[in-house]
Amino acid sequence: MKNLKKKTFLTIFIIISFFAIFFATFFNVQTYHREYIGILNNLTRMKNLTTKRPEIFDKEMKPINDDELRNRKVMDYEVYTFILNDKNDIVDKISHSDNDISDAIITKAKNIIASNNNSKVKMGCLYLESYAYNFENNNSLTIVNIANTRKMLLINLLISILLVGVLELVIYFISKKITEWITKPVVKSFDREKEFVANASHELKTPLAVMMASIDCLDVSKKNEKWINNLKSESERMSNLITRLLDLSKTEYLKKENFSKNDLSMIIEKRALTFESLAYEKNITIETNIMEKINFLCHKESIDELVSILIDNAISHGLKNSKIKVNLTSDKYQIKLQVINKGDAIPPCECEKIFERFYRNDKSHNRKSGRYGLGLAIAKNIVLSHDGNIKAYSKDGYTTFEVKFKISEH
Repeated sequence: MKNLKKKTFLTIFIIISFFAIFFATFFNVQTYHREYIGILNNLTRMKNLTTKRPEIFDKEMKPINDDELRNRKVMDYEVYTFILNDKNDIVDKISHSDNDISDAIITKAKNIIASNNNSKVKMGCLYLESYAYNFENNNSLTIVNIANTRKMLLINLLISILLVGVLELVIYFISKKITEWITKPVVKSFDREKEFVANASHELKTPLAVMMASIDCLDVSKKNEKWINNLKSESERMSNLITRLLDLSKTEYLKKENFSKNDLSMIIEKRALTFESLAYEKNITIETNIMEKINFLCHKESIDELVSILIDNAISHGLKNSKIKVNLTSDKYQIKLQVINKGDAIPPCECEKIFERFYRNDKSHNRKSGRYGLGLAIAKNIVLSHDGNIKAYSKDGYTTFEVKFKISEH
């Protein structure tokens, strides 16, 4: 259920965030493009005027004189034209706005002329440059002061980033609300399913106990011995299944107020010792590497059950004459428990599925050993109720079940 909520939240959050970022990007791109075209148009217009000198005539056009160039005004930008002679010396300076030509502009013009031997239009990135120019070798130089444009674009960009940041916070809370609304029916259905399983298990427990007691009271003869033994066997299997279902229900409703500080090292050490006799039957040895005195706020019985499930699973699926390692370590931020055994590898596609209820990879093996695919589901519930995570993976012939708990004090 947590994974469903997480995926739903991320999907909604990403979709809404995409549109917010898209519109902010679109606005800045459009503004940048408009300014870029405006500057380029001014450079081009001045180029056309300066290239049509008084000596040039056209049949359909009157001769262009310097007055037209001098009187051309630009409202949105500071545009300056420098008329050059054949030696690229400045012979005239024209301002096409209300601004006077400053020494900084003249210096900039001289530097451009000195560093360029060929005609060149330079715009650059409007977020970085202060000037754009059009240099016509042996003719003219047009400079546009784009410092104000750069400032305006940077302010727009900064405002957009801040707005997107604020919108992301709003989108976060909106996504949470929408997620709760969407998953509410699913949560209710899931809770009803869990409640049904728990109630059904409770209701079945009593009549099953009566049936098992009644079977024990039956007279056994050669004729009915086979059938009575079958009844006993299947009744015991059903009893075990109901017990596991009740265990599963209990772990789904663990409450933090029932947690207490416990010596996790001691719990795991004791539990590993109790499984040595079972492991001995398969010539399996259990090796422990447990850091001492690791205190952890937990539900003691549930943690004991978790360790039992993992070690029992390792023995069941471990090879004969092999070794099981139980490692417990801790640092400032987390506690890590590992149960490692040598045996059949878990396919990568099933590393998540094995924690699902009633999931069994080897159904024939599980049926013979009286397993129902609930142990690892119970283990996962216990880990999640302690705000931890559990995973399984196989590598180089070894299978590892790894549990991590966060240390709340840090």
